[in-house]
Amino acid sequence: MKKIVLFVILCVILCAGQAAAKRLAVSVGKANMRSGPGTKHEILWSVGKYYPVDTLKQSGSWYKIRDFEGDEAWIHESLLKKIPAVIVKAPLVNVREKPGTDSRILFQAEKGVSFKRLGKKGNWFKVQHADGDVGWIHKSLVWGY
Repeated sequence: MKKIVLFVILCVILCAGQAAAKRLAVSVGKANMRSGPGTKHEILWSVGKYYPVDTLKQSGSWYKIRDFEGDEAWIHESLLKKIPAVIVKAPLVNVREKPGTDSRILFQAEKGVSFKRLGKKGNWFKVQHADGDVGWIHKSLVWGY
């Protein structure tokens, strides 16, 4: 019994200050990813709307996040929302008119392009880019779900 109590106490101590891991997405046109929790910290990179991230921990109104490539940074909570989103992880993907490789290619997207996920059919996601373009991408080519 003492071992269980000690384990629970250790878990509570180690998890203090940690945000429950959740997947969120950028909800604004452009967001800066920073080296620390605050605007005085260096901008490491910038991302666009629907960029999905996993939250790692929270410090005040800032989240430490991890992206699809495993990179970590800080972003203000006001720039994130619970939006179903995916990001292209392959070098170049075809975005199709309908779910299936026999469907017409509408446009292509490069690695790092993010989309709002509108629906799913089998292993295909119906997606919408921030500019309004809509199409279908195979699940194996994106991260986020």
